[in-house]
Amino acid sequence: MIRSKTTLVIGPGAGLEIEMPDRSELLNKVAQGFDFARLGTELQTRDMQVLARHFDKFGRQMGANGERLKEAAGLIRTSAKVGSAIDAILEQHSHDPLASAAGKMAIIYYTLQAESRSPLLLEPRDPGDLPLRGTENWLYHLGRLLTSGVARNMADKAFENLAIINFNYDRSIQHYLPFVVAMAFGMTLNEARQMVGHKLNITHPLGNAGRLPWEPGENPDVEWGNEEPWNIHNLVKEIQTASERMRNRQYVTGLQAALAGSKKIVFLGFDFDPATLDFLFDYTLSHDPDVIAAVQGMNEPTQRAAYRMLKRRTGIEDDSLISILDTRCFHFMRDYALFLES
Repeated sequence: MIRSKTTLVIGPGAGLEIEMPDRSELLNKVAQGFDFARLGTELQTRDMQVLARHFDKFGRQMGANGERLKEAAGLIRTSAKVGSAIDAILEQHSHDPLASAAGKMAIIYYTLQAESRSPLLLEPRDPGDLPLRGTENWLYHLGRLLTSGVARNMADKAFENLAIINFNYDRSIQHYLPFVVAMAFGMTLNEARQMVGHKLNITHPLGNAGRLPWEPGENPDVEWGNEEPWNIHNLVKEIQTASERMRNRQYVTGLQAALAGSKKIVFLGFDFDPATLDFLFDYTLSHDPDVIAAVQGMNEPTQRAAYRMLKRRTGIEDDSLISILDTRCFHFMRDYALFLES
């Protein structure tokens, strides 16, 4: 179990390890899907057809028409040629309600599509198993870390020292953890979902693809991996640009308070985009937490820049308290279990 206050900050690299698209890949998918000039030709794709149908309906709801929404989507497609991430492109077009709506709908569509095609299944292949086979993934080690050594009658305490800030759009953590909890404590899946839904402290600053049907709340819900939900037009409002979310000062203050109260701050697959760091640090941290990042494949200049950003943003003077490791999230969660538990 996690014995000291810990915050996990989840970035795109963590999603890639379970075959979710990162922000760059998502942008490429959106740009391809928005190539509506190919509609009606032999070069059209299923994604173009599905998005066009959604736009026809959603345009009417917005007091426009599908053609105007497709024209606005063309602005996203053009900007993608010089862009690097879908959330940055949305920010650039945040002044245009139609372009913003088109981009957000595409994020929902492609995120749900990625969920449906990922190795993380809706249900385990074998009853009583996990929906993601094997132990060589960071979700498994997160679940084991949370439940290890916790008595069944204290199961609801397993999450009390953990906060998760997830900058990805998928719901993999929420979907996976109840299966681990059910196995660890001999609960039914419904009992485990109820506990996770009420005890897991997780937030998505940029939004996500919707609430899972068993999660508490009144926001629109959609099952894991449902590529074409009936309420996709309602799910669009679940996506937030950075500037939209930052205007909610109470929300941002809550994120920063979680970090300020954590003895350990762990970045999994984080890309250290300055716009996302703005959510996390508004003032230096006086309590000198351990800060460690698992970022596979980050080149040395970028690692040095990330290290300097962390030093400056946190105000930590002891160099030994900040570490950036070139390793997979899975390897980090497996090999640093003792650090995370202590």
